[in-house]
Parts: sequence; structure tokens; C-alpha cells
Amino acid sequence: MATVSGCAFGRPRVRVPVSFPSPTYSSSYDASASPAYEPTYSPSPTQETYDPDGRSDVRGSSCDFSDSLRQFTYTVSITNPSMNDSFSYDMAVNWMKAKPADGKAYGLHERSITVGPGDTETYTAKYTVNQSSIGQFWFTCEITRAHKTRV
Repeated sequence: MATVSGCAFGRPRVRVPVSFPSPTYSSSYDASASPAYEPTYSPSPTQETYDPDGRSDVRGSSCDFSDSLRQFTYTVSITNPSMNDSFSYDMAVNWMKAKPADGKAYGLHERSITVGPGDTETYTAKYTVNQSSIGQFWFTCEITRAHKTRV
């Protein structure tokens, strides 16, 4: 049994023109027009970019109210996704009226906390109600601010 390889077609012929037409250029430059570029910032290879809204780095759990202590609590965990930089998180937690949800806040807790590269910090946000008896009510816990800055 024999095998044959090759091409069934002959070599193509290429015709090269002797002269090419010269290109023509036109310009309509307007000196009064603003530049058509936006300046951009490129971080150095060792510097990461980050979003100053750090709410995506924060998780909350155990939203609660103690009748005996008249105190709201909420456990907040902040995970720094950077492996290079420490960040300070300026936190705000609100305990909001839930039924009816009318935008009224029962309490506010604010705190700044620094989290190292790749670390997670957990704390309990607390707010004590000054009334001796507030009756039955519905509430929710909200992380309303987690402003993030490099330290």
C-alpha cells in the first residue's frame, strides 16, 4: 500500500503591480476643541486599587434586642480582601423601624476599626435605649456606612 502526499493544485501566480497610487491625506483640525482623551491613573505594580465603599467587605449577624438591658446588639465582621495593605473602616450601624418601615432609626452605633492585610475583625455594635419600657416593636439592623481608607 502506498501513500502519496502533496497538493492537487499548482503553485499560485502572484502579480505585483509596478507602481502604487500615492495615498492622500486630509485634516480638519480645530484648535478650539477640547482634547479627546481622559487622563487615567495606573497604580504601580505594588499598589492595589480599592473601592472606598467597604460595605462589600462587611457582614452582619445576630441582630438582637435585650429587654432586660434595653439594648440593641449586632455582630459585625470586617474582612480586608487586600494581601498588601491595612485599611481603616469608618463604620455606622443603624437599628431601623421595620413595621412600618418608615425610615425611622431607633439607634445608631459608630466606630472606626483597622483591619490588617487578609485579616478579619469582629465586634459587637451596641445601642442602649433610654426608655424604661418601649413595648413590642419590629426592627432591622443595617450597616449604613463602611468607609474604607488605606493606612
